[in-house]
Amino acid sequence: MIDIELAAWLGAGYGLVLLGIAYAIDQMARRANSRMQQDRSGGFVYHENHDAWLCPEDQWLYPRSFDPENRVMRYRGLPLVCNSCPVKDTCTTSNDGREMRRHVDPWPASESARFHRGIACAVTVLAVLWPALSTFMVEHWPSQVLTIGATVLIAMAAIPLWAFLKRTPADPMGAVVRTADQTAEDREAAAAALARLRSSYASDRRTENAN
Repeated sequence: MIDIELAAWLGAGYGLVLLGIAYAIDQMARRANSRMQQDRSGGFVYHENHDAWLCPEDQWLYPRSFDPENRVMRYRGLPLVCNSCPVKDTCTTSNDGREMRRHVDPWPASESARFHRGIACAVTVLAVLWPALSTFMVEHWPSQVLTIGATVLIAMAAIPLWAFLKRTPADPMGAVVRTADQTAEDREAAAAALARLRSSYASDRRTENAN
């Protein structure tokens, strides 16, 4: 029977535990960021197939510009639609329509998310070092095989955390960048459309159903 030294078991075990902690840190930060984004949306729902936000009043907000510095796509409702909305006072103070934002980069995109990913990556360094250093503390080859194998396994398992630490550049192709003149034309077109047919708001329908 092959005897493996206690130091080898401890080194491999502690390394695996630290690897689990690193992934737990990243996952908790990811979930906290997702909840924060949901809280900020204020009832607005993003529909990926339309690349647009749907507000609680059943009105769509479509892409209007791309912010390359902050890696954010900006969406805005038509001003006349938003200004005629019965719940505008509780939604926005802007007369140019409600704006919503969406990060175009995958996790981790924000500085806060990248900070937590950095902590997780730092923990993986300790996870790799622990069994690696244990290799020099054991005497028998079976123990060394265990610690070296654990080191390689942990290093490979940590690659996904390191692979996306660097900000992934996003291609803003397809982002609609509106000039002031184009925005004015949009407002005139929206005014003409609104004059022909007033938009239907969810709150209006609820009031009609209540009556």
